[in-house]
Amino acid sequence: MTARDHASARDAEFMRMALALARRGLGRTRPNPPVGAVVVRGGRVVGSGWHRRAGTAHAEAIALAQAGSAARGATLYLTLEPCTHQGRMPPCAPQVIASGVARVVIGAIDPNPIVSRRGIAQLRRSGVAVTTGVEGEAAQELIAGFARHVVSGRPFVRLKLAASADGRIATRTGASRWITGAPARRVVHRWRNEMDAVLVGVDTVIADDPELTCRRAGGRDPVRVVVDGSLRIPARARLLHDGRAPVWIATRARHDRVRAARLERAGATILAIPSRGRHVDLGALLVALGRRDVTSVLVEAGAHLSAALIAGGHVDELCWFSAPLLIGGDGLPMIGPLGVRSLRGAFPLADLRVERVGDDLLHTARVEAR
Repeated sequence: MTARDHASARDAEFMRMALALARRGLGRTRPNPPVGAVVVRGGRVVGSGWHRRAGTAHAEAIALAQAGSAARGATLYLTLEPCTHQGRMPPCAPQVIASGVARVVIGAIDPNPIVSRRGIAQLRRSGVAVTTGVEGEAAQELIAGFARHVVSGRPFVRLKLAASADGRIATRTGASRWITGAPARRVVHRWRNEMDAVLVGVDTVIADDPELTCRRAGGRDPVRVVVDGSLRIPARARLLHDGRAPVWIATRARHDRVRAARLERAGATILAIPSRGRHVDLGALLVALGRRDVTSVLVEAGAHLSAALIAGGHVDELCWFSAPLLIGGDGLPMIGPLGVRSLRGAFPLADLRVERVGDDLLHTARVEAR
């Protein structure tokens, strides 16, 4: 290995440390991105930190404060370009410059138009050496929710499906627990811990009475969003009474005020959303969630709501677990009608990845526009 290759390998190693720190902030920093920082001097970590929540110190400020005078002449590893604008906290780029670090290694460029590349330019003008794109794919994936939100105003949407090998989510009688194994369910609870909100349709609440909480030690519960155009959600539903996380019910702008008041007394927040006929406009709902600083949504919906989100072009990432069993054509399909008449009109999937999770297979892909 050449000296250059060794230096690149060391950069990747320390950036992976910073990424691991940043992941601790997933689901906790909205509307800010999760960020991790590591200060290295003489091959030794002298400071580290991650952004814990909006309104608190940023990752680089924590790491540099921990390093103190040891930061002078050191290398700072940052998963995201340092900011240059005044928000709830002071801008980070000037703090990095003042610390005296000699070099900054950055994973991802900030997608925020008011910041993008300005932090890098400010560092370089001050004589700080800057390297970008180290572990870049992982760094970009880490901020997918923030990137979608800051550019479009709506959250990043991950649609989770779990089905048999022949694409069925339940038998003809509705039996569905459990199609996938415990390892797959643990992955879903990790996602709930890491994403801002979980979204379901009212039919799922009526059929399964789920809590939609995170069952991981030390985890946090996402905001629970229920799409319910006619306010059919039972007042006795468990998620209304567990006191765990907020429940937002998205319904039509013209809705039954008496039912809404009853649900509000049970602790829910009613989101009045424009409608398309009898149904909530899902695009308008995502915009409304974005305005409430929701940057990422995990969808755990039934076949019809899943199909509506795909058909509307609202799904950024599709994740489906395939279990090693067959249910047959009389079972319930994992996705409802999409109105596809020919293969040319089908929805293409891109960047498909497949991994084993216990006995199940997890497929991950982007849904491209037709």
